[in-house]
Amino acid sequence: MNTQKRNRARARHARIVLVTCPSLTLARKIARAVVQKRFAACVNVARSPVESFYAWKGKLESAREHLLIIKTTAPRLWQLEREVKRLHTYDVPEFIALPITEGSEDYLAWLSESAAKSGRQRSVIARPKKRTF
Repeated sequence: MNTQKRNRARARHARIVLVTCPSLTLARKIARAVVQKRFAACVNVARSPVESFYAWKGKLESAREHLLIIKTTAPRLWQLEREVKRLHTYDVPEFIALPITEGSEDYLAWLSESAAKSGRQRSVIARPKKRTF
């Protein structure tokens, strides 16, 4: 399979999941748990809160929340959602999965391997180097 086709095949299974949390502490707890359990390859935690407006029980509400940007694969979505719901303090936590349509071949390969079920890895792929500022 050529590189472009392989990249598209990996992208077809890759997902970005958005979750909001009422506190940075909870956001970090969820991030650590889902990566440790390999339900996700990576989680970005927005340390600066976002302001959310929503209707809840007939009233307009607003809240300062921390956004999680979770990178995972389609086969891991149900386990990821179950873990988020188990740890989250909201009655109805946000859990929105979006497809990744394109991406770096190396990153998508790493994402796929990192979110693979234990023992099912085909190869060891190093995570992209840490950025330094």
